[in-house]
Amino acid sequence: MSGIKLNGSCLCGSVEYQINADTTEHAPKFFHCHCQRCRKASGTGHASLIIIGQSSLEWKKGEDSLGRYKVPEAERFATCFCKNCGSPMPRYDATSGRAVIPAGSLDHEPGIKPEARIFWDSRAEWSCQDDVLPVFAEYPK
Repeated sequence: MSGIKLNGSCLCGSVEYQINADTTEHAPKFFHCHCQRCRKASGTGHASLIIIGQSSLEWKKGEDSLGRYKVPEAERFATCFCKNCGSPMPRYDATSGRAVIPAGSLDHEPGIKPEARIFWDSRAEWSCQDDVLPVFAEYPK
């Protein structure tokens, strides 16, 4: 069995978390997502997200400082954030066992690099140009 452990925290230090993941069958995916929801949630041109299946999320500190928002009409989109400083925090789907981690919330380098830009067709014109990473109109197959 192969696995990774990732630690992260919010800007003010109120919230700390640890992700433990079994990567034997499901390698982590690292994307820059350009969809409108990610842009609004991050306040930037894209969200840098690490998606890990077969994982667990443990709040080491400050779980009571978390706020959450689920977009009512969205099948999957939700946000989790520190109510004190507004930092995006990981969201976890217990049904699928998948964690979505805002890469900027990690305390250390994750050991993987972004592999693609997704929802490129809904990218804001002023956002990043990229000649290096592959781009996908929606989720890659």
